[in-house]
Amino acid sequence: MIFPGSKSSRPKTILLVAMPHSIHTARWIEQLDGQNWNIHLFPSIIGTPLHPKIRNVTFHNLAYSHRITVSSNVKYGAFGLIRRGIGVALRYGFAEFFPSWHGRFLARTVQSLRPDIVHSMEIQSAGYLTLSAKKRVNDAFPPWIVTNWGSDIYIFGRLEKHKQKIRAVLASCDYYSCECNRDVALAKEFGYQKTVLPVMPNGGGFDLLRLDPIRHRIAPSNRKLIMLKGYQGWAGRALVGLRALERCAAVLMNYSVVIYAAAPEVAIAAELFTSKTGISTCVLPVGTSHDDILAYHSQARISIGLSIGDAISTSLLEAMVMGSYPIQSCTACADEWVVHGASASIVPPEDPDIVETAIRVALADDKLVDNASQINWRVAQARLDSATLRGKAVQMYRNIMK
Repeated sequence: MIFPGSKSSRPKTILLVAMPHSIHTARWIEQLDGQNWNIHLFPSIIGTPLHPKIRNVTFHNLAYSHRITVSSNVKYGAFGLIRRGIGVALRYGFAEFFPSWHGRFLARTVQSLRPDIVHSMEIQSAGYLTLSAKKRVNDAFPPWIVTNWGSDIYIFGRLEKHKQKIRAVLASCDYYSCECNRDVALAKEFGYQKTVLPVMPNGGGFDLLRLDPIRHRIAPSNRKLIMLKGYQGWAGRALVGLRALERCAAVLMNYSVVIYAAAPEVAIAAELFTSKTGISTCVLPVGTSHDDILAYHSQARISIGLSIGDAISTSLLEAMVMGSYPIQSCTACADEWVVHGASASIVPPEDPDIVETAIRVALADDKLVDNASQINWRVAQARLDSATLRGKAVQMYRNIMK
């Protein structure tokens, strides 16, 4: 018999432990709309704002400000502070003087909510945090999904500081999900022996019906734009891409370069690039909408994305969907989506000579870029439709709830 108010009679509850400011978190949550589930979001990183696209969740935090503008569809599972500065100071103060408070707060949230599933999205912050909470809750912990983002295992798994932590997370969780078959194999090398969930993009899919006419407005061979992902720092290698473009300056005079998600040093380098070569560059402002980014890809002949580690790069998928020829680093499991030399060029992330050669080939061969666009569109139809991926995400949770 099911009694009113019992756990089995109430709507299912999912507790997501994730970066609240991330567009990937927002896109994942968007896929769960309309399921009559209670979605709760616990921040894996202290002091970060809630992404404005996040809807229909209860957001748990130590403190928040009433002055922060968010959707009316977001509820709060913590007490509020009038001034944002006080909230931020309190969060960082706890982290500095009581380093275990974050895990304790998550453990108490789990005990209070009694969610049907805990899902940590990303390992180095969310996974480690969830593991610390599970140790406090012990046997009463709900089924735990660990999702591998980006280079969580591919890079960090080679660092001594992280090897044992990753192994402990994988030994303690119940389900593992990721974007690459490469990362399934890496998890098994770390001793993972439980259920592997379907391999699919963490950021969801694309509305292909809406994007179809946009991508076909200009044939790739007639486009005069080059897109460059502007990530730099510990993983991104946009400066390598900019150096390769500089070497191609003689054949780029009729083209312009658009750089998005640009690090400050990349923006400076782009200005110097234009000063030296005379080739127009546009650095898109932070916060440029996803639709605008897709529109630029639809006008680009080539889209370049370089990093020393990633899962399936979202920028690669964007280029594939919008018909731009991808030049992608070999560290992002691009080989699971494209064929080198036919539908994309897969290159080392730190070798401007090879990147330069790939750019020159794509600029000179109209047939290559037009054929690649058609190949990649067929792949997108088979693997990137948003409705299909939404169904897979929902079914994944339903199977676990059973």
